[in-house]
Amino acid sequence: MLKRILVGFDGSQPSYKAFEFSLELATLCPNTEMEITVLSVAQPPEQADIVEMRAVIDNAKQYYEERFKELKEKAKEKNIEIKTEIAVGHPADQIVKYAKENNIDMIILGPKGKSKIESWLVGSVSKRVSTYSHCTVTIVK
Repeated sequence: MLKRILVGFDGSQPSYKAFEFSLELATLCPNTEMEITVLSVAQPPEQADIVEMRAVIDNAKQYYEERFKELKEKAKEKNIEIKTEIAVGHPADQIVKYAKENNIDMIILGPKGKSKIESWLVGSVSKRVSTYSHCTVTIVK
């Protein structure tokens, strides 16, 4: 049974679709105490000095906090409460780690709009999460 859902959110249009999907899923199961957590990951730049890294992370946190206000309003309109979290690191690694540590039953993600070459070289976040996650992963296209 689905009780804990984690939505990977990066502010892109596909991540908004993933969030909407989680709300639809929650409304389809009204008698279930479903817990939805929205997780965003601030990714520090590689080989950055400490001052630059702090600025990037602070900027990302501020950006996500603003987006979270919108998401909480949308959820509230459907009488659903959500939790929001911000992690720091590689997005796929942080999503998988959070899911395992918090006994998440399902992860919902949007596909990242990478080029075919970039996806082939480094892989997409959704592909890495679906490969390494301990739970069901739904990719909303």
